[in-house]
Amino acid sequence: MSSAVSSRLPAFPWDKLEPYKATARAHQDGIVDLSVGTPVDPVPDVIQKALIAAADSPGYPTVWGTTDLRDAITGWCEKRLGAVDVKHTNVLPIVGSKELVAWLPTQLGLGAGDKVAYPRLAYPTYEVGARLCGAEAVVYDDPTQLDPTDLKLLWLNSPSNPTGRVLSQDELVRIVAWAREHGVLIASDECYLELGWEADPVSVLHPDVCGGTYEGLIAVHSLSKRSNFAGYRLAFLAGDEQLVGELLQIRKHGGMMTAAPVQAAAAAALRDDAHVQEQRARYAARRTVLRDALEAHGFRIEHSEASLYLWATRGEGCWETVAHLAELGILVAPGDFYGEAGAQFVRVALTATDERVEAAAKRLS
Repeated sequence: MSSAVSSRLPAFPWDKLEPYKATARAHQDGIVDLSVGTPVDPVPDVIQKALIAAADSPGYPTVWGTTDLRDAITGWCEKRLGAVDVKHTNVLPIVGSKELVAWLPTQLGLGAGDKVAYPRLAYPTYEVGARLCGAEAVVYDDPTQLDPTDLKLLWLNSPSNPTGRVLSQDELVRIVAWAREHGVLIASDECYLELGWEADPVSVLHPDVCGGTYEGLIAVHSLSKRSNFAGYRLAFLAGDEQLVGELLQIRKHGGMMTAAPVQAAAAAALRDDAHVQEQRARYAARRTVLRDALEAHGFRIEHSEASLYLWATRGEGCWETVAHLAELGILVAPGDFYGEAGAQFVRVALTATDERVEAAAKRLS
C-alpha cells in the first residue's frame, strides 16, 4: 500500500488478533471463535431455491434492482419498520452495508472541511468512510451536543455494534429534530434491528420518529444477520427520495450493482418471516448460554439488549481479557477496536455453532 493511501486509513485492527488466535487454536478441543459476527448457520432453503431459479441471468443487472426486489423492500419497510407510503423512489439496493458505510461520504461529495460524526464506540468503517473522502471524523456521546458547523453527515447505529445499545424512540425523535434544525443528514445503520432481546428497536423511518416525512433521513438495512445472507452481498437503504435518487445516479456511473440471482434471493428472503424467527431463536439460545457462562466466570455484561454481541468486562484491560480467554481456546474481539472507550471491554459474538457455544460455556465453568 502506498504511503499516500495508508496515511488516509487507520491500521487494520484484526491483524493484531492473530497471535491470540494461534493460542486459541492450540487448545486441545480446538478454537471457539467468537471474535467476528459472521453467520455460521445454513442459508435458508427459500433463499437458496430463489437463487437457483434465477441462475440463468446472462444480462447485466440494474443498479436500482428489479421491480420485484423493490416491491419486496418497500413492503418489508412498511410491514417491519412501520414506515408509511414507501415508494420505489425511496429505496436502493446496495452491495452489502459495509460498502455503503465506507463510501457514502464520498458519494455525497464530502471532503476537506466537512465533518462526519459517529458514536464514540462504533464499527470502525464509519471512520474509514470519513477518511477516504478527506473529511474530518468526529465522535460523540450525544449527537445533539455536537457543534453543527460543517457537520454534513451524522451516523446513528441502533442497535449498536459493538455494545448492543438501543436508542429509544424519544432519543431518536430528539436527534432527528436537532439534525433537521441544523441541516445535517442522518444515516441510521439499523442492520441489527430484527435482533432485539431486551428492547424493541425503532427505525428512524417510523412515523412517530420522522413525522411521516423522510426528509434528511436514510436507514441502512442488511440481510446478512437475519437471513444468513452475508456471503451473497446485498443490503439496502431507504429514506429521503431526493438523496436516494442522487445516490442511484452516482452508483449507476460506478457500476455498483448486485448480481441478478442475488436480487431474486433477497426478494424471497424479505417476504419470508419463518426463517427469520428460526434464526432469532438460535441466537437467543446461544445468547443465554454465553451470558450465563460469562457472568458465572466473573464478567459484567453492559447494554447488549439487542444485536449479535455481548459487551463484557472483567474490569481489566481488554487485551488482558483477550489473552485470558485465548488460553481457554476462546477468541473474542478487544473493545478498543471500536474506540478508546472500549479499553476495558471485549465483544463476544453469538455467531458460533451450538456445539462451539456449549464448548465455550464448559471452558468458562
